[in-house]
Amino acid sequence: MKKILVIDDSALMRTVLSDIINADSRFQVVDKAKDGIEGLDLLKKKTYDAVVLDINMPRMDGITLLKELQKNRIKAKIMMASTDTKDGAKVTMDALDLGALDFVHKPDRASECRGEDFTKQFINTLAAVANSKAPTSTRAFSIDDVRESRKVVELVTKSASKITGNRIVAIASSTGGPRALQAVIPKLPKNLKTPVVLVQHMPEGFTASLAERLDSLSEIKVKEAAEGDVLQPGTVYISRGGKHMHVVKNGGRNSIHYVDGPTREGVRPCANFMYESLMDSDYDEICCVVMTGMGADGTEGIKNLKSKKKVYVIGQEESTCTVYGMPKAIATAGLVDQVVKLDNIAQEIIMRVGVN
Repeated sequence: MKKILVIDDSALMRTVLSDIINADSRFQVVDKAKDGIEGLDLLKKKTYDAVVLDINMPRMDGITLLKELQKNRIKAKIMMASTDTKDGAKVTMDALDLGALDFVHKPDRASECRGEDFTKQFINTLAAVANSKAPTSTRAFSIDDVRESRKVVELVTKSASKITGNRIVAIASSTGGPRALQAVIPKLPKNLKTPVVLVQHMPEGFTASLAERLDSLSEIKVKEAAEGDVLQPGTVYISRGGKHMHVVKNGGRNSIHYVDGPTREGVRPCANFMYESLMDSDYDEICCVVMTGMGADGTEGIKNLKSKKKVYVIGQEESTCTVYGMPKAIATAGLVDQVVKLDNIAQEIIMRVGVN
């Protein structure tokens, strides 16, 4: 049984979340705390398989607790559970930057947490966090990390200008993805020869903040993809949360089209749809990159894409994944052309698709 700590200032919410967790035989809530101060005290004394952490609390909020964990070099597997606030998405990005592994969007009322949809999402996210590796660093990602890593990439780009052909990069990521993407996207040069389409499993309202965060760290342009966007080289298009992103041909140009519909692989957006939509595109080669995440999203889509297109598949190496699920699935299916450590993914993308 995985031992869980729940930190939330609402006594009712602590009870409801604990009931959800304890109803699953894989988990047991062994401790509860009403704020960050109590939570920090427990984390200094004990080790847990996962911590469910609220953001907005008196005395010490969730963000401050994450900073204290860094200061005290305490490694913990944190799952954020927060209600909607005006700047909730930005604060969630801050939490992921500070080492939280994933998050769930908690309903405002405790009674609504007992619904089947939330319960399923909550337990699936908790399982991903509890079975993941603890963050390798207790330090927040910074612009200095980007500057340092760009030096290596600059050497690569000098030999990548001779690549020809009409190509595209298609990336899939999930649990651990927001932080892992910070080790990839900011290293891509603004003169990358291709567009990049990206599915990160996130709910509606959070992908815009992810795009803004990555754009602020990057030379390449990063945006949340809008309906009808025409794909341009040197731009990363992140799928909007809550919808499935397709690449379609429109007037001879490749553009973004969103489709409503049920989840696939339990997620929406689903990378399988993105990959399969490229089957009818006019790209000569698709460079598929599958990064950290639970489950198998991407495997079926890439398998189908390979039946019609020239595809080159890069899988993230196991030791650098927060959760070795999605990359493992494509490796097991025999779809991977290259297994790459996280820090080297950007340079391999550049070498594959080229720069202008």
